[in-house]
Amino acid sequence: MVILYWPYPPPLITMASPDNSAVRECEKRLACPYFMPVEKFENGAWPHPARLPLGGGWRGHCTAPGHEGGAPSQLTLETFCNLGYASGCSWAPTDRCWDAVRFAVCAPPPAERENRAEAGVTGRTLRLRYVCEKDHRPVESGDLEFDLLHASWQRRHVDPRVQKMAECFLDSYVKIHTLGG
Repeated sequence: MVILYWPYPPPLITMASPDNSAVRECEKRLACPYFMPVEKFENGAWPHPARLPLGGGWRGHCTAPGHEGGAPSQLTLETFCNLGYASGCSWAPTDRCWDAVRFAVCAPPPAERENRAEAGVTGRTLRLRYVCEKDHRPVESGDLEFDLLHASWQRRHVDPRVQKMAECFLDSYVKIHTLGG
């Protein structure tokens, strides 16, 4: 059983299903998410698009085995790809390491903030926490970091698809918080 301690309950947001067909050592490496977001999907049928897992709707393609590069229909994008747990999607294989990826923005721990201030580091770093789930339980987690001052990732995810989801989530988050949304 994995127990995660959150210093406060950040809002976790669920996103996409991953694949384990290429990586059978599920416990050692993260699997790849199936949905690869590519561009904003502004006119979806969601009542509150800002509440979607990546902070808005996205168009993209599938990376599930047998469907690599396939463009999901608008209904599939609205029903599965943009809403997290896609276990009901006919393109998702039944055998997978995890079912969803969640993202949240967290502040660096106080000690780390103090160390940065003492070192004269100016700039603001956003920490994105990701959690990979299987059967609604966490199986992997970690932190990604983005330097707002230099507009660059300080800590990236090794899987380019999870990294792309993180970039989409961050894009939506920054726009909402910059515009006071």
